[in-house]
Amino acid sequence: MAAVAQVTKTGPRTYTPVEAIVGGQLVEARTGGRIGVAAAGSVKVLGVALTDAQPPELFTGAATLVNGRPVLTAAVLPQVVGVAYAGDEVKVSYSGTAAFGDKLVATATGKVAPAAATPDARSIVGVCTEPAGVNAGATGLMRIA
Repeated sequence: MAAVAQVTKTGPRTYTPVEAIVGGQLVEARTGGRIGVAAAGSVKVLGVALTDAQPPELFTGAATLVNGRPVLTAAVLPQVVGVAYAGDEVKVSYSGTAAFGDKLVATATGKVAPAAATPDARSIVGVCTEPAGVNAGATGLMRIA
């Protein structure tokens, strides 16, 4: 092969979601080349959503009636979302208390928690890089694996 085209050099990669996504949630690969909120223990995590997004099917463009008058939404959610990955450091929500340097796995609703003593290597999604650690229910830094 004489040459290979580079697909992504820097910056996030964008994907179309199959469900509503909130910025900061872990996202995973789904069928049809789309993404969704990562499930607990997922081994298909692609990274962390950088913004909120909705699937294109949810956007109608139709006006909402308020007091009998049509009102258009001035700021609709985007239908694609940038996903930070591999080596990027982002803030995420923790569902369990993590210490600085703990390896992290996906938990419910796209959050993270420390990995068990012998995790499946495919389920490690990152490392806690918050110097003081992060309490359960709080937001803190994670370097994406």
